[in-house]
Amino acid sequence: MKAKYLITALAASVFALSSCNDMLNIPQHGVQSLDNYYQTDEEAESAIAACYLQVLGNEMNYVLGKNMLTDDFWAGGATRGDNADLEGLNEFTFGTDQGYLEGMFTAYYGIIYKANVVLGHVPEETYIQKRARAEAKVFRAWSYFELTSMWGNPPIVDHELAPTEYKQPNGTTEALWALVEKDLTEAIESGCLTEKANADDKTWRITKQYAQALLGKAYLWQGKNKEAAAEFDKIVDSKLYRLYSDYENVISFYGKQNCESMFESVRISDANNAYNNFSMLHLMIHYRTDNLNDGCMEPIGLYATGWGFLNPQKNLYEDFVKVEGEDGYRLNASIKTFDQMKGMGVGIKTGYTPINEGYFMWKWRVVKERVPAHAVFGLMSDDDNPRWMRYAEVLLCGAEAHFAAGNQTKADEYMNMIRTRAQAPTKSGYTEDEIRREKRIELCGEGTRFQDLIRWGIAEDRMGTQGEKCPMLSSNGEVQYKKFNGDDPSKYGFKPKHNRLPYPGAETRLNPNVKQNPGW
Repeated sequence: MKAKYLITALAASVFALSSCNDMLNIPQHGVQSLDNYYQTDEEAESAIAACYLQVLGNEMNYVLGKNMLTDDFWAGGATRGDNADLEGLNEFTFGTDQGYLEGMFTAYYGIIYKANVVLGHVPEETYIQKRARAEAKVFRAWSYFELTSMWGNPPIVDHELAPTEYKQPNGTTEALWALVEKDLTEAIESGCLTEKANADDKTWRITKQYAQALLGKAYLWQGKNKEAAAEFDKIVDSKLYRLYSDYENVISFYGKQNCESMFESVRISDANNAYNNFSMLHLMIHYRTDNLNDGCMEPIGLYATGWGFLNPQKNLYEDFVKVEGEDGYRLNASIKTFDQMKGMGVGIKTGYTPINEGYFMWKWRVVKERVPAHAVFGLMSDDDNPRWMRYAEVLLCGAEAHFAAGNQTKADEYMNMIRTRAQAPTKSGYTEDEIRREKRIELCGEGTRFQDLIRWGIAEDRMGTQGEKCPMLSSNGEVQYKKFNGDDPSKYGFKPKHNRLPYPGAETRLNPNVKQNPGW
């Protein structure tokens, strides 16, 4: 009998506990399961908007990080040590915990994650839902193009990961390129990507032609030159883009959403939401104004505050001169010399020696209107739009692809389109070196150079001694070079290991399945 009563008591206890658990299982208010969300057009738009925002948030790491890894710029600043992270990138003395590179790497995977959310939850019932899915594939493909072309074989994450899947190993380069091609091809063939009505249509969404441009680049990077050329030709033949006539403003505040823009992030100025345009990039790339004559910026329409990073190297200026001479239209729209700046009333204060070789980037000059009156803290807000690709890049990649595929006539045609807008001499029979030089000067400062140097196999030749010396500009225009890394060339300059960037230290410490790139 006692056993019977004990069993009855235990059963009652279990029932009571079960009842309590049911009572405690209360749905959270204001929280919706992923299984039920993203089912409407509005929810699909909110999901893909997260990808657009993540791309915008990558602007500073993208511009500073990728340009520092080239032979186009010096780290700059007021004095040596002004920004050790930028100097380390520029002189190739960085390690696996480099902040700008980690920021880029993390941002690309942030875009991939958000794209996977769209592809994992948004249905394919309406046009808007299908468009969101197509755009997500383009965003994921762009992120993997960037990761693969700079890091080599990063982990493949093509769906939302369960906790047991978090520590993914390296992907193979072949599988990564295959994913990029698959995503872009499916997005293009979906029929749901936006297309401009004409060259002047200010479309802000991902377009079919932008996806074709990315696919063309993916083919070009793999040496599939005929396939690449065919994709670039489709964009040219669409006649939906043309070269913007005013090169001086092609990426400036005044040239936002022009006929040449393949894709750019669109900022909307709103005094009530100044943090939406929060950015320090304009401060970083503008001239070192505290080293310049007092009050010299505003009379020429420029913003009054800047920190003077990313200053052009002399050899970039010299490549412009080789193509179009010292009075070249595109050169003078891109770079100003010390004497030209002095002629506008801009000079170096006596006793100051900013890190500069006597050249000033004009192409991305910061005009007063770019920084609104409602800027955060009076400084950190930016009304310019980040440009991710221009039609000029399509033409230059097309010229390269056609040249490599043996179609000199088409390569010449695309090169001469670029040269005509640049008001530079045109001709026939362009060489590989001339196409490469043209791409360097036309797209300088736009984040393409590092990946080109790696792909062409000339990075060590161009930057093997970068970091040996640092230029210092005096008030009379003289440049002195000083060594800061010693006389041991093993401690600076591009080395074979730099052909693949290091996986961030935090990534390899948290994920032992990721094998670090050789040499790191």
